[in-house]
Amino acid sequence: MPDFAPLKNDLILRAARGEKVERPPVWVMRQAGRYLPQYHVVKAGNDFFACCRNPELASAITIQPIDHYDGYVDAAIIFSDILVIPQAMGMKVDILDKVGPHFPDPLREPSELETKLTKEVDVLKELDWAFKSITETRLKLNGRVPLLGFCGGPWTLMVYMIEGGGTKLFRYAKTWLYAHPEASHELLSRITDVAVEFLAQQVVAGAQMLQVFESWAGELGPKEFKEFSLPYLRIISSRFRKRLLELGITEHIPLTIFAKGAWYALDWLADSGYDVVSLDWLFDPKEAMKITNGRVVLQGNLDPGTIYGSKEVITKKTEEMIKDFGGGKQGYIVNLGHGTQPFFDPENLGWFLKEVHRVGSA
Repeated sequence: MPDFAPLKNDLILRAARGEKVERPPVWVMRQAGRYLPQYHVVKAGNDFFACCRNPELASAITIQPIDHYDGYVDAAIIFSDILVIPQAMGMKVDILDKVGPHFPDPLREPSELETKLTKEVDVLKELDWAFKSITETRLKLNGRVPLLGFCGGPWTLMVYMIEGGGTKLFRYAKTWLYAHPEASHELLSRITDVAVEFLAQQVVAGAQMLQVFESWAGELGPKEFKEFSLPYLRIISSRFRKRLLELGITEHIPLTIFAKGAWYALDWLADSGYDVVSLDWLFDPKEAMKITNGRVVLQGNLDPGTIYGSKEVITKKTEEMIKDFGGGKQGYIVNLGHGTQPFFDPENLGWFLKEVHRVGSA
C-alpha cells in the first residue's frame, strides 16, 4: 500500500463507527457527475467508461466536488460504475447517451451462464484500472477527506446482465427468478464472489469506506428479497471482513448497504453485518431510528427533488430531516435518498451542504 497522507477530516469514519461527533458528516451519492460544468470539460468527448478507466481523468472527476464545495463535503467517492463487475465477468457494457447502460448480448437463457461468462474471474487483472484510479485519487486528495469505494449489489447486477439495460417491467429478470431459480442462485453466487474480492482489493488500493448499491431491491417483494438478495448481501459483508484479514488488513473498514425501495427490509439489514444502512426518501427517519434502535448508523435521506426547490424549501427540509434523525451528533450520516441528477443547479446543492453544516453544528 502506498504511503498515503494522514487524514485531516475523519468525521465520516468516526460517525460510521457509531462515535459521537461534532456535527453529522455529509456527502452525496453520484456527487462526481454531470451536474457540475467542470465535469464536461474534463470528460471532453471521452465516453463514460473511457473516463473510468483512465486514472488521471477518474481522479480529476472524483475530486471536482471536493474542490467545488471546498470544506463542505466530508468524503470523496471514486468515479466509476456498478457495472464494472459484469464487465470483469466477460460481458460487454456500453453507456449510451440519453439511454444509459446497454448490454449488446445479455444473458437470456440459463445455459448462457457457461457460454457468456468467464468462469474464473481474475479481479486484480480485469479491474486493475479501477484500483489504479483509487490509489491515484487517494494520493491526490492528500488527506483532505476519506475516499469511498463501492460496488453493485448482486440482484441489481443480475437485473442489468439479464435485461440488457434499464427496465420498467423486469420481464427477463423475473422470468429467471420464477422459472429458473437454481440458475438465478448460481448467477447471484458468481456475482457475489467477484464483489467480495473487488471490495477487498479497493481497500488495498486505498479506499477507506465502501458502499454496496442494491439499487433494484425495491423490485422484489419481502419473500423474494429474503431469497434472492439478502443472503448474498450478508455473504458479502461476512466474507469481505475475512478477506481483508487474509490480505493483512486489520483496520475496521466501514461498510454501507443501500437497498433502494426495500422499506420492509430495514430490520433485516440492520442485522446483516453492515456498519451503515443508507435510506431512500420513502423512509420516515423517526420510524427508521425506532426499527434499527442503534444497531447501525443511518444515512440519507433527503428527496433529491428537493434540490429543485427554493433555498427556503431546501433549508426547511434539511432542518426537518436532521431533527428527525435525532440531531445528527451520533449514528447519522447526511446524504440524499438517491444520487444527484444531471439537471441540478450546483448552487442549490451547495446551499444544501452549507445548511447541513449550519444545522448540524447547532
